[in-house]
Formats: sequence, C-alpha cells, structure tokens
Amino acid sequence: MGMNPVSSNPLEGWTVDRSAIGYIGTDLQRPECVLAEADGTLWCSDARGGVMRLNPDSSQAVIVPKVTAPGPASLPNGIAFAENGDFLLANWGKCAIERMSRDGQVSDLCTSLDGRSLGKANFVLRDSKNRVWFTVTTREDPWTRQLQTKAADGYIGVIDEHGARIVADGFCGTNEIRFDLYEQWLYVVESTGWRISRLRVQPDATLTDREVFGPSELPGIPDGFAFDAFGNLWVTLTMADRLIALTPEGTMLTLLDDGDAQANAELRQHFDACTLTPEFMERTHGQIAPWMASIAFGGPDLRTVYLGSVLGTRIPFFRSPVAGRPMIHWHPGTV
Repeated sequence: MGMNPVSSNPLEGWTVDRSAIGYIGTDLQRPECVLAEADGTLWCSDARGGVMRLNPDSSQAVIVPKVTAPGPASLPNGIAFAENGDFLLANWGKCAIERMSRDGQVSDLCTSLDGRSLGKANFVLRDSKNRVWFTVTTREDPWTRQLQTKAADGYIGVIDEHGARIVADGFCGTNEIRFDLYEQWLYVVESTGWRISRLRVQPDATLTDREVFGPSELPGIPDGFAFDAFGNLWVTLTMADRLIALTPEGTMLTLLDDGDAQANAELRQHFDACTLTPEFMERTHGQIAPWMASIAFGGPDLRTVYLGSVLGTRIPFFRSPVAGRPMIHWHPGTV
C-alpha cells in the first residue's frame, strides 16, 4: 500500500489550514467527481450531462453528449479515463455505464445485467489490465427508498473481454471504489453502511475475503476516497462535510471538519429512524465543499488536493504534506 514502516505518518497531527484553501472554477453544476491530469488540467462531472474541463489558465468549457438519447436525463456521477483518453461515465441519471469521447460522442458500455436495469450507476474505475470496474448504489426506484429500507442491494460489476458481470453484491449504498498499490485489494465505500469495506482481487476479477477496513461505523456518510503515497486512505464524509484519513492500520484521523454538529446529529437520528428525506439532507452541509463527495490529488508533485462536491459551484484545493498515489492515467502504462 505504499507504506514506509520506518517513517512516521505525515498526517499525524496535521490538519487542513482553512486560510490556505483556494478555489477553481465558477458556476459549476454538481462537480461530484474530479479528475486531475499531469498537465494541470482538471475535469469534473457536470449536471448538464457531461464533463467540465478546467484549464490551468482558469478558462473552462463543458463537454456534453452530441446526441441526447430519449429517456432519463444524463447525469454523470463518477468519471474515469479510458486508455485512449476517452471518458468512462457512471451515469446516475440514465442508469448506465458509458464511454464518451472528448468531442462528445457517447456509446453504452452496460445498461442492464441479468435481464434487469443496471440500477443507480455511481462510480467507474479502470485497472492496469484495462478492465472497467463500476458500482451500482441501489436498484430501488426511486433510489431514495434505499434510505428508508437500508436495502443492501448495491453491487460491484466489471467489464472485460468476457463482457459485463456482477462480481460482488450485498453492499449498503455502494459508492466509490479504489485499488491498493498492487491491485491486491479493492476498497469499497458503503455510504449508507457508514463504513469502508475491502475485498481481495483474484486474477479472474472475482472478489473474495470481504472485510471492514477501519472503524465499523464512521462519524458520517462516506462518499469518495483516494490513497496517498504513504498508504493513508483519505475519505470524504458527505453532508457531515468532514475529510478524514484512515491510516494503513485503519486508525481514523480528522483532517478537516466543515460540518454542523447539531445538524449531523439530527441527520443520524433521522437515518436510524428511517425518516431521512432529501429535503432534510439538502439542509445539512458545510460551506467549503457542500456535500463533500470526492477527493483527487494533482499538481506536478501530486500534493495538491481537490475536493468534489454535489452542491458546490467551485472546487476547493489545498496543499498536502504527502503526495497522492498516482492514478493509472497519470503515467499511462503504470498502476
């Protein structure tokens, strides 16, 4: 996992300096997922149905599908890069995994499995073998029913040379997924389970040995995460709007707390009582990255941290004492 057992953890005793937080982007629409490229370009999902490009010179431009197919509106949630630079999209609105070129040409990769609608596609990730992994949060319709039923109907799928299939299911609110350094473990956010799980990755993409990583219950609803070079797993807690890190040993560190303690306590009470509504949720957030949703490391040294959010209109960023672990697209051909 990139941990150096000789060195002390660079996050021990460190917190984000609020006065040093900067922002990029203007009038963004649901910048839930952020991707950074080595040349300084940022990309984020966009509620207009595509992705927003944020250039180092502060200019920005949105890429939307050239042709809008009939049916539900496009709403990309998780985004990743295909090997050639195309976008892989987990389309929450269309319940589909899609591929979109940088000029807006869209094709479906997966819209159904086992004769059923895919469900609420949340996140997508490519591995070193060029397999496409994706998560579905729930098949409940509307999806907000899952907040009351707490149905563990989320799952993880993979698309490879054998087609698309489910490789693990029974998750409570499946959200982002990440591999460890050598792709031996796949880490999974279970948002409405309030926990992080992980599974061992077999050569054929089978997932085994499922276990909880870190606390059995986090102090908020986890949404997105990313590894740093030391092996810490940075995790966003949405609505609570806290940024935490789980050390390689699973110990929790709080790096930034921008939430409202009373509102968070009420949210938990509603969640436990199965009375949580979208209206109450929308009132529960901080100011820096409202509904903090994802984290991305970028900058030439991978020490600039960018935060995606659901309700924000810009992307906050700050400097980290440790570099992020490069994603597969950072240096093509490497993990």
